[in-house]
Amino acid sequence: MAEILVVDDEMGIRELLSEILGDEGHSVTLAENAQRAREAMTASIVDLVLLDIWMPDTDGVTLLKEWAAGGQLTMPVIMMSGHATIETAVEATRIGALDFLEKPIALQKLLKAVEQGLNKGKSGAVPVRAMSSFQSTASSSPLSMLQVPGPQNSSHLIPLTSPSAQFLAAPAGGIPAQHLHPSIMARDLPLDVPLREARECFERAYFEHHLHREHGSMTRVAERTGLERTHLYRKLKQLGIDLSKGNYRRGASQAL
Repeated sequence: MAEILVVDDEMGIRELLSEILGDEGHSVTLAENAQRAREAMTASIVDLVLLDIWMPDTDGVTLLKEWAAGGQLTMPVIMMSGHATIETAVEATRIGALDFLEKPIALQKLLKAVEQGLNKGKSGAVPVRAMSSFQSTASSSPLSMLQVPGPQNSSHLIPLTSPSAQFLAAPAGGIPAQHLHPSIMARDLPLDVPLREARECFERAYFEHHLHREHGSMTRVAERTGLERTHLYRKLKQLGIDLSKGNYRRGASQAL
């Protein structure tokens, strides 16, 4: 497990990167601006930094220069931006950044960059290299979770505990009880609600079932449901499902 600092002024990006990296077993500290990043660097030893370039108080390149000048650039730094130019990316790598990720970030590219960065950090070699990954990512599948759904996507969601869902303890032709994880009570789908609400209720029950069954492992849930992890994260976020792996692990252990 590594200590990773994520510095980005967009809350949705910070939270979703935290979920993804946390699911990979890392400990993640979040900073919404350069000042918070400075405080985090002082408070603990950081193994890797994901640093956004465009921030309101101090931009990422300036912060990178500050760390380099102060002898604090002892860990790999991966720059992120959706608006940077080739010149900016090259300048960042010249200063000491290990890599550059262009937003929206392909999930596999993110995980690969983090893995390579951590390996470089462990070996004590964090070379400054030419930026080769700052290319058009039109052919790459985007890290859709960074495109945080707006209120229009969540205003109609009905949680399973909502009275309007009208779940029954004993299903009548709904979800077969024998196929549900023990931590999820057998319950029927609501029939006296609009189709969208009924579908969302089913999807929530479906994914909760697999999250409990797989003890919160996103890799195994993706395999079970036949979804790419990028789309799985987005779907869980849209359904308002808490992605805290610890919660599902506790629920599963108590049920079993």
